[in-house]
Amino acid sequence: MAVTNASTLVDIQNNETFIKEDHNEMRFRTRVNKIKVGRIELGDVTPHNIKLLRRLNQVIFPVSYNDKFYKDVLEAGELAKLAYYNDIVVGAVCCRIDTSENSRRLYIMTLGCLAPYRRLGIGSKMVEHVLSIVERDGSLDSIFLHVQVNNEGAIDFYKRFGFEIVETKEHYYKRIEPADAHVLQKTLRHTTHAFKTNGEQ
Repeated sequence: MAVTNASTLVDIQNNETFIKEDHNEMRFRTRVNKIKVGRIELGDVTPHNIKLLRRLNQVIFPVSYNDKFYKDVLEAGELAKLAYYNDIVVGAVCCRIDTSENSRRLYIMTLGCLAPYRRLGIGSKMVEHVLSIVERDGSLDSIFLHVQVNNEGAIDFYKRFGFEIVETKEHYYKRIEPADAHVLQKTLRHTTHAFKTNGEQ
């Protein structure tokens, strides 16, 4: 894919879209007058662009992520990707393998896109990437994530890919309201538990 300046990021101010570029600690802003239909590509998260991921998460999500999150993301390989629209970073997806509850599942930690670039297929591209990972892996039981209960847009989006609300966790979020989260899950296969003849699992 095309090389993108690690300091370039779309942001929103006063309902206008800008490309921010930092040169020698001086910030220049170029107004983007119209978002045109263009190329959607996914790229690796690296030490050179991890700051872009931090900035994206700060803009997109109401919760903050600690340094360990970003350290783990750098080691995630294909489980973490930046989304580019016409060579501009506008979104990201970060996942990890979860082995709790006696199963092997893929957990979507974050998946988001800047507001002006939604409904352009970028989110779908990221979900399709996640689905391709689990298909190649072949040993994952399900994919799951947490969504704030009032985020109807996100819930409807994931339902289009076969996710269902399987649980609601009260007080899941610490510093935002509403604090409750739905657990959305897409089941990939039904797990069976083998029992020994003496009844032990």
